[in-house]
Amino acid sequence: MNAMPWQDKPENCNDVMWRYSQNPIIDRYAIPTSNSVFNSAVVPFKDGFAGVFRCDNKAVQMNIFAGFSKGGINWDIEHEPIKMKAGNTNMIDSEYKYDPRVVFIEDRFWVTWCNGYNGPTIGIGYTFDFKEFFQCENAFLPFNRNGVLFPKKINGKYAMLSRPSDNGHTPFGDIYISYSPDMKYWGEHRCVMKASKFQDSAWQCTKVGAGPIPILTDEGWLMLYHGVINTCNGFRYAMGAAILDENKPEELKYRTQPYILGPAETYEQIGDVPNVVFPCAALHDIKEDKLAVYYGAADTVVALAFGRISEIVSFTKNNSL
Repeated sequence: MNAMPWQDKPENCNDVMWRYSQNPIIDRYAIPTSNSVFNSAVVPFKDGFAGVFRCDNKAVQMNIFAGFSKGGINWDIEHEPIKMKAGNTNMIDSEYKYDPRVVFIEDRFWVTWCNGYNGPTIGIGYTFDFKEFFQCENAFLPFNRNGVLFPKKINGKYAMLSRPSDNGHTPFGDIYISYSPDMKYWGEHRCVMKASKFQDSAWQCTKVGAGPIPILTDEGWLMLYHGVINTCNGFRYAMGAAILDENKPEELKYRTQPYILGPAETYEQIGDVPNVVFPCAALHDIKEDKLAVYYGAADTVVALAFGRISEIVSFTKNNSL
């Protein structure tokens, strides 16, 4: 397996996370039909990396595409969207697909995404090779977004974070967890984390949603998430970190009061949707204490940021809301 992407912290940087100096790593016109490529998911695969990418076309139709990379920075994305076959269901209707996440559990790669079925809900599928994909039952009733699976079963059950929503550009949102014995039937829905009060932490006072696949640390599950404030200039998305209990992840231990990465660079502030940092995937190496986060910037391109896992955990504990 190739080493994960990495760039050391710049000498003049005092933040817990820092950006890749050559951002963005994926341009909006990465494939011939695309208007934008963003909010995409990446995992280690064979001797390199594979991913599922949100590519909106020039009619601004939302769909997901497979892609491959040797080093995790330069990507070859398929020019045709993923064609789903029936998995644990014959119903694979989908009006649109966007904002995927990918995780390896047991013997296969599981993909979740926002699936259009009479409104947004959480679609689930799996693949063994990123060539052939199988779609399963939708996890929840509409309306829901940001389905993020844990990388292993918890107390014998699959676990997934999500954000119940509405059929529009949701002006609210809290993070919930749900459990399943079989990746088909989901229940035991519990609230994990609510949007903050404005006076406590304004950057995350409108809504919050889970980002990359949670990472198990000595302190519990490290969950990176997006937080949103509704400003006079529209929604502004930034990234925070939280720590959930290892065995009962519906129990929140810590969450950052300040954001750890917010829209500040031109490619994050200017685009189809301005002022957006939206994390969807993270590569990590616990032994090397390294984290590489892939995030959508201004709903237009894909960018990359780095951090030390131990520093992010410490920052989250010491700056908790």
